[in-house]
Amino acid sequence: MGLKKETILLVDDDMDYLFQLKVTIENFGYNTITAGSQKEAEMVIETKKPDLAILDLMMENEDSGFILSYKIKKKYPDVPIIIITAVTAETGYSFELDMKEDNPWIKSDIIMDKGIRSDRLEKEISKLLQK
Repeated sequence: MGLKKETILLVDDDMDYLFQLKVTIENFGYNTITAGSQKEAEMVIETKKPDLAILDLMMENEDSGFILSYKIKKKYPDVPIIIITAVTAETGYSFELDMKEDNPWIKSDIIMDKGIRSDRLEKEISKLLQK
């Protein structure tokens, strides 16, 4: 009998980035479900509970990742969420989960900049899944 592999939901509207992320996550040994938009991801979570979700911040809307993380946490409060974004590189604005003004409305566990090294991403995923 094989061990159950965790399933990670990956959501990004950049199909090239989504494919690269999928390959990276599967190389870590996880199963993946992908969605190319907030709306598509909302349909996925209606029938499937991921073990963890990795979301882009800006998709259909500038705050799609925040909206989606809110909806995931409302339906599945125990699912860890990582938001990966290029917003800091593009705008200079960064979100800090330890800042009192950002933390109450940001329903993600970690926010990371796109371009993160795969070894750091793997470490954060393992930590969130408590491996």
